[in-house]
Amino acid sequence: QLQLVESGGGLVQPGGSLRLSCAASGFSLDSYTIGWFRQAPGKEREGVSCITSADDTTYYKASVKGRFTISRDKAKNTVFLQMNNLKPEDTAVYYCAADRFTTGQVMCTIRLTLDYWGQGTQVTVSS
Repeated sequence: QLQLVESGGGLVQPGGSLRLSCAASGFSLDSYTIGWFRQAPGKEREGVSCITSADDTTYYKASVKGRFTISRDKAKNTVFLQMNNLKPEDTAVYYCAADRFTTGQVMCTIRLTLDYWGQGTQVTVSS
Protein backbone atom coordinates (compact mmCIF):
# COMPACT_ATOMS: atom_id res chain seq x y z
CA GLN A 1 0.00 0.00 0.00
CA LEU A 2 1.45 3.34 -1.07
CA GLN A 3 0.91 6.03 1.50
CA LEU A 4 2.27 9.00 3.40
CA VAL A 5 1.82 9.24 7.15
CA GLU A 6 2.33 12.45 9.09
CA SER A 7 3.08 12.59 12.81
CA GLY A 8 4.41 15.00 15.38
CA GLY A 9 1.58 17.47 15.71
CA GLY A 10 0.19 18.64 19.02
CA LEU A 11 -0.53 21.55 21.32
CA VAL A 12 2.32 23.94 22.01
CA GLN A 13 2.63 27.38 23.56
CA PRO A 14 3.65 30.39 21.48
CA GLY A 15 7.41 30.38 21.03
CA GLY A 16 7.58 26.61 21.31
CA SER A 17 8.76 24.02 18.82
CA LEU A 18 7.45 20.92 17.09
CA ARG A 19 8.95 18.55 14.55
CA LEU A 20 6.59 17.02 12.02
CA SER A 21 7.46 13.80 10.22
CA CYS A 22 6.21 12.56 6.86
CA ALA A 23 7.00 8.87 6.40
CA ALA A 24 6.41 7.00 3.17
CA SER A 25 5.50 3.36 2.90
CA GLY A 26 5.39 1.32 -0.26
CA PHE A 27 7.63 3.66 -2.25
CA SER A 28 10.86 5.62 -1.95
CA LEU A 29 10.75 9.37 -1.43
CA ASP A 30 14.18 9.80 -3.05
CA SER A 31 12.78 10.69 -6.47
CA TYR A 32 9.85 12.76 -5.18
CA THR A 33 9.51 16.43 -4.44
CA ILE A 34 7.91 16.70 -0.99
CA GLY A 35 5.84 19.52 0.34
CA TRP A 36 4.27 20.55 3.63
CA PHE A 37 0.92 22.29 3.39
CA ARG A 38 -1.48 23.57 6.00
CA GLN A 39 -5.12 24.47 6.22
CA ALA A 40 -6.67 26.50 9.01
CA PRO A 41 -10.44 26.55 9.62
CA GLY A 42 -12.18 28.72 7.07
CA LYS A 43 -9.00 29.29 5.06
CA GLU A 44 -7.56 27.95 1.85
CA ARG A 45 -4.82 25.35 1.92
CA GLU A 46 -1.38 26.91 1.54
CA GLY A 47 2.09 25.64 0.78
CA VAL A 48 4.40 26.05 3.76
CA SER A 49 7.67 24.47 2.68
CA CYS A 50 8.77 22.19 -0.14
CA ILE A 51 11.96 20.34 -1.05
CA THR A 52 12.86 19.42 -4.62
CA SER A 53 13.79 15.83 -5.45
CA ALA A 54 16.64 16.55 -7.88
CA ASP A 55 18.85 18.70 -5.67
CA ASP A 56 17.06 19.22 -2.33
CA THR A 57 16.46 22.88 -3.11
CA THR A 58 14.09 24.23 -0.48
CA TYR A 59 11.25 26.73 -0.65
CA TYR A 60 9.56 28.46 2.28
CA LYS A 61 6.47 30.56 2.60
CA ALA A 62 7.57 34.06 3.62
CA SER A 63 5.84 33.97 7.00
CA VAL A 64 7.73 30.84 8.12
CA LYS A 65 11.15 31.62 6.67
CA GLY A 66 13.77 31.60 9.42
CA ARG A 67 11.50 29.63 11.76
CA PHE A 68 10.77 26.41 9.85
CA THR A 69 13.27 23.99 8.33
CA ILE A 70 12.46 21.17 5.92
CA SER A 71 14.84 18.25 5.60
CA ARG A 72 14.98 14.80 4.10
CA ASP A 73 16.37 11.62 5.71
CA LYS A 74 16.78 9.13 2.90
CA ALA A 75 17.75 6.25 5.19
CA LYS A 76 14.44 6.64 7.06
CA ASN A 77 12.45 7.45 3.92
CA THR A 78 11.08 10.42 5.84
CA VAL A 79 10.84 14.18 5.42
CA PHE A 80 10.78 16.43 8.47
CA LEU A 81 9.51 19.91 9.16
CA GLN A 82 11.19 21.49 12.17
CA MET A 83 9.03 24.34 13.41
CA ASN A 84 10.52 26.80 15.90
CA ASN A 85 9.18 29.98 17.47
CA LEU A 86 5.64 28.90 16.71
CA LYS A 87 2.91 31.52 16.59
CA PRO A 88 -0.87 31.24 17.04
CA GLU A 89 -1.29 31.91 13.32
CA ASP A 90 0.60 28.68 12.61
CA THR A 91 -2.37 26.74 13.98
CA ALA A 92 -3.71 24.44 11.27
CA VAL A 93 -3.89 20.88 10.04
CA TYR A 94 -0.57 20.13 8.38
CA TYR A 95 -0.36 17.77 5.42
CA CYS A 96 2.56 16.39 3.47
CA ALA A 97 2.41 15.59 -0.21
CA ALA A 98 4.69 13.97 -2.77
CA ASP A 99 5.01 14.40 -6.51
CA ARG A 100 7.54 13.18 -9.06
CA PHE A 101 7.16 15.85 -11.71
CA THR A 102 7.44 19.23 -10.08
CA THR A 103 9.90 21.43 -8.26
CA GLY A 104 9.56 22.61 -4.70
CA GLN A 105 8.70 26.20 -5.57
CA VAL A 106 6.05 25.16 -8.08
CA MET A 107 4.57 22.61 -5.68
CA CYS A 108 4.31 25.15 -2.88
CA THR A 109 2.95 28.07 -4.90
CA ILE A 110 0.67 26.60 -7.56
CA ARG A 111 -2.36 24.48 -6.83
CA LEU A 112 -1.54 21.18 -8.51
CA THR A 113 -2.90 17.68 -8.52
CA LEU A 114 -0.19 15.82 -6.63
CA ASP A 115 0.62 12.11 -6.57
CA TYR A 116 0.23 11.39 -2.85
CA TRP A 117 -1.19 13.11 0.22
CA GLY A 118 -1.04 12.22 3.87
CA GLN A 119 -3.98 12.31 6.24
CA GLY A 120 -2.82 15.38 8.15
CA THR A 121 -1.71 16.19 11.68
CA GLN A 122 -3.14 18.95 13.88
CA VAL A 123 -0.87 21.71 15.14
CA THR A 124 -2.33 24.07 17.73
CA VAL A 125 -0.35 27.02 19.07
CA SER A 126 -2.04 28.51 22.09
CA SER A 127 -1.30 29.68 25.60
